[in-house]
Amino acid sequence: MNLISAIARCAAGAALFGLAGAAVGQQPQARSSTFAVNASMCIGCHGIPGYKTAYPEVYHVPKLAGQQQAYIVKALHAYKSGERMHASMRGIAASLSDQDIADLAAYYAGGGK
Repeated sequence: MNLISAIARCAAGAALFGLAGAAVGQQPQARSSTFAVNASMCIGCHGIPGYKTAYPEVYHVPKLAGQQQAYIVKALHAYKSGERMHASMRGIAASLSDQDIADLAAYYAGGGK
């Protein structure tokens, strides 16, 4: 699976479950005009309870809601720099600005779903 199809699958999953709209509705203080797109990329995989993926190997996808803000920021920066290796996460993180990362981390640390 290539990066584009992985991103499309995550966004489609968010739309299918109606999760992207819910995430945006709960984030009135988002400063980024791209918050809805960014949140839908996350929630499509990280918002499905018990979700597992088979790429690059079978593993449980961690839930983001309630995760510590500093951890999310650090993890996204590590994916963006290549320090943490996961093709899909690297591609998604690379598309995020520092402000996007801060907005997403604050949202999910606050319990965003």
